[in-house]
Amino acid sequence: MRIHPLASIAPSAKLGEGVQIGPFCVVENDVTIGSQCILESHVTLKSGTKLGEKNHIFEGAVVGGIPQHTNVPEQVGRVIIGSGNSIRENVTIHKAMQTDHNTVIGDYCLLMCNAHVAHDCHLGDHVILTNNVMLAGHVTVGSRAFLSGGAGVHQFCRVGTLAMVGGLAHISRDVPPFVTIDGQSGYVVGLNQVGLKRAGHDPKSIARLKDAYRVIYRSGLMWKEILAQLQQQFNDGAAAEFLPFLTSSKRGIVPERRMPPGATLRIHPVEEQEEEVRQAKAG
Repeated sequence: MRIHPLASIAPSAKLGEGVQIGPFCVVENDVTIGSQCILESHVTLKSGTKLGEKNHIFEGAVVGGIPQHTNVPEQVGRVIIGSGNSIRENVTIHKAMQTDHNTVIGDYCLLMCNAHVAHDCHLGDHVILTNNVMLAGHVTVGSRAFLSGGAGVHQFCRVGTLAMVGGLAHISRDVPPFVTIDGQSGYVVGLNQVGLKRAGHDPKSIARLKDAYRVIYRSGLMWKEILAQLQQQFNDGAAAEFLPFLTSSKRGIVPERRMPPGATLRIHPVEEQEEEVRQAKAG
């Protein structure tokens, strides 16, 4: 164990074997730090925080702050963080609102600079939040999801397993598993094929996911009919994850950014546009 003399460690904090704590860190009472964790300088671990093993927390991160809410109760919940996570500079992670609830970070996640995880969020394993990602309260992020820089997720929304959210996207509905969100429009633009391949999905599995995707987004069926088709045709493998996700959605799912079949977009020259305006006014 190596603790810098300028760090402030509460007497009741529990530190595992091989923990390293840098200068100007603050570790409050009721904090547990698992073995082999590293805290760089100016890290703050507030009371009610529990870290698993081999987490690396960088300068300026604050873990376990009280929720940013207008009606914070006197007694709040906790922050539970798994093992092998990298929490970079100035990340903030807040406690759950209720004493019997937790804000949860899984294992082997990467939270890049200035990312914010609000109260009652739940992140799975191998999640990546890049710089300045903002998760509002009660957001759930599935394992191996990737949220690009500056993306914002509305409270109570879910981001499914292996979803890829583009930079600066505004997410106000649920993002189904395995899809890609275009950052500019905030709409679905297909499957996250790169992420699927990196996660070990073979061509057969990806083909099945494509078939299920077409049922959801391109079949033209009513919602109940879509769910029925998924139940009948995709009840095993990765594609089977769509049905429980969709049936449990309370906010609806993000639509696809796709023009109707056969539609074209004509680009009018400036002179032609001006002539059309003149004709419209004359008529």
